Amino acid sequence: MLQAQLEESFKRARETSDRLKDTHERLLRTAAEFDNFKKRALKEKEDVQRFGIERLLKDFLPVMDNLERALDHAEQHDPRQVIEGVRLVQKLFETTLAKHGVTGFSALGKPFDPGLHEALMQQESDEPAGTVVTEMARGYKLNDRLVRPAAVVVAKPRTPAQAAPATDGEGGGQG
Repeated sequence: MLQAQLEESFKRARETSDRLKDTHERLLRTAAEFDNFKKRALKEKEDVQRFGIERLLKDFLPVMDNLERALDHAEQHDPRQVIEGVRLVQKLFETTLAKHGVTGFSALGKPFDPGLHEALMQQESDEPAGTVVTEMARGYKLNDRLVRPAAVVVAKPRTPAQAAPATDGEGGGQG
């Protein structure tokens, strides 16, 4: 009877050992699969960083082609035609940007907003203080997220005209 118990214990120990080996092998395979997954994810991330703008670039190639054509014809044509060609290229550029979620916005005449505008300077103006009176560069958003603030000049009140200074005996003063 003792022999039977001993054999049963050895049998259970072997079964437990076999299950442990099997579990260990599965753990190693899972770890290897996870490691491979991390490597694939890293490569995909690198590819997105390197090639993610490929579609955008392909869409902008016609803009570049049209600019090159405009430059090629600039010397041979009436300047008004060149200007019109550049305007068409600008429109194509804006359309292509919009296709990718990039939109420009104007700040001119609007109240200064530090979340959308970058004040380059202030200028005395008859406009209400804090109003954008000059736009040096348009602002741009990508899918409603600010990419570049509009570079602006902001109105400030005019200083009151000072009374003519008293003369110190110069220019015909009595003295």
